[in-house]
Amino acid sequence: MLRRTFLATLPALAAAGGAAAQSREANPNRNRPDVGPGDRIDGATFASRSAAWGVRGAAATAHPLATQTAIDILRKGGSAVDAAIAANAVLGFVEPIACGIGGDTFAMLWDPRTRRVEGLNGSGRSPRGLKLETVRARSRNGLIPSFGAISVSVPGAVDAWWTLHQRYGKLPWKDLLAPAAALAREGAPVSQNVAYYLARSLRGFTRPGAGIEEVENFRRTWAPGGRTPVEGEVFANPDLARTYDLIAAGGRDAFYQGEIAERIERYFKRIGGWMTRADLAAHRSRWDPPQKTTYRGVEVYGLSPNSQGLATLQMLNILETFDVAGMGFQSAAAIHHGVEAKRLAFEDRARFYADPDFARIPTEWLLSRDYAAQRARLIRPDAILSDLRPGQAPSRGDTTYFCTADADGMMVSFIQSNYRGMGSGLAADGLGFMFQNRGELFALQDGHPNLYAPGKRPFQTIIPGFAVREGEPWLAFGVMGGDMQPQGQSQILSNMIDFGLGVQEAGDSPRWHHEGSPEPTGEPARPGAGLLRLENGVPRATRAALAALGWPIGESDGGFGGYQAIQRWPGRYAAATEMRKDGVALAW
Repeated sequence: MLRRTFLATLPALAAAGGAAAQSREANPNRNRPDVGPGDRIDGATFASRSAAWGVRGAAATAHPLATQTAIDILRKGGSAVDAAIAANAVLGFVEPIACGIGGDTFAMLWDPRTRRVEGLNGSGRSPRGLKLETVRARSRNGLIPSFGAISVSVPGAVDAWWTLHQRYGKLPWKDLLAPAAALAREGAPVSQNVAYYLARSLRGFTRPGAGIEEVENFRRTWAPGGRTPVEGEVFANPDLARTYDLIAAGGRDAFYQGEIAERIERYFKRIGGWMTRADLAAHRSRWDPPQKTTYRGVEVYGLSPNSQGLATLQMLNILETFDVAGMGFQSAAAIHHGVEAKRLAFEDRARFYADPDFARIPTEWLLSRDYAAQRARLIRPDAILSDLRPGQAPSRGDTTYFCTADADGMMVSFIQSNYRGMGSGLAADGLGFMFQNRGELFALQDGHPNLYAPGKRPFQTIIPGFAVREGEPWLAFGVMGGDMQPQGQSQILSNMIDFGLGVQEAGDSPRWHHEGSPEPTGEPARPGAGLLRLENGVPRATRAALAALGWPIGESDGGFGGYQAIQRWPGRYAAATEMRKDGVALAW
């Protein structure tokens, strides 16, 4: 079969769309800092839209085609898990800059039969043939490089899909991958954010010194003709369509033991990498009971390490000791206390979070109220904390987010990622997807719990969110974006619980993002208080008051995450997305 390019279908429309997109890029009227959003007649003035309401089910994803696919699956009698898998497969095609079957997955869901929140860890391990000495020899400044085979760990997404479907699926497995395979074969117009990040990926992967063993497969799949598609052009990925067909016919074993696994092993052998078919065959997802805390009466859940789910819970435990509502919405005091809670939690994140199969994590102590109160007492309302350190434990141890809900009451909170943008820069011959670079997140310092080891799961940034109120499922939600995720989750919950915002308004509210805390990779904290970035919607008086406190204020750089959520009300759902991504929320 001849490879189709992104102009292979609907050539006239594609060419017209490309011209329009390029014209918009050059339009000086697009970026006017003195022009604000239009006025809404009801709801918060800063909200981009209202929530989507329905009684039978809902879906919120970062791309319209993925949301439509999820709703179609629900209409056919599929479960919320079926809808999530089908949506994720579509996202792997239409949003390759954030996710794909070369990456990992974490999920939490409300099981209406057991009436509890279940968690799944779908993260992969490092290759067993890649030794610590080799990783250290290829490190840069004591850190693992971001790109190339040294950063690749076993992709966990497909096994996570399979594991979820075996327990909660209603429709046949093959039916869940068919919509994505059809779209990948026929092509679909590229959305605005995806076009932007594809172009960035091309520049990043092909720059001198990128350290990627080969980039021709990336060029052939996503940049035929020497460029990536612009907004509105039709893109197809027939190699990915064929890969989806193989998985649809053969289940998870087609990926981890069959033809796909063989191709992966041959590819890494060809380029001098380490992933083998044995590494893939050994992979299994793990059901992982989530941890929880209570924030002003709402039960908030997070997955255990190797994820960073505890960071959200630690931040909320600290914030609950303060009268955040009394400080005022978008006030300097509320943001100041939120940032300080983040900095304290991230000290522990850098020190303790790792694969629990290789290190003892003091989870109970980290989530205890006594420890939260101890940390909260360090925060001063009139000054920034200096000389931050992790707590002393008792002796003994780019991403896509989406959610779905069905008529039976099941709600699924799902996050899936290749980590840094598209991932490692490596795509196996003829498979149409890129491998993640999660292995970058290991540490290389002796004695660190996150120290690299063969067959170990790296620290993970991706975290789904879930909350229960008065014993009933209340919110499936998530905020994308590396270390922004726990920061964003805490802001969403505070917006809704402390300040009474609706599910759509909570996501559209301007956010803050603090950078510069130490990392679980061993990267130290930045000198001073780091950098506090504020979105342009933060009031000027708040911005000035934070600067007067001494916070170094950075420009808004777009790194404030992407949000989707589904809120459960008696007999109905409200679904939300936001203006920062290309997403759509629908309900029926």
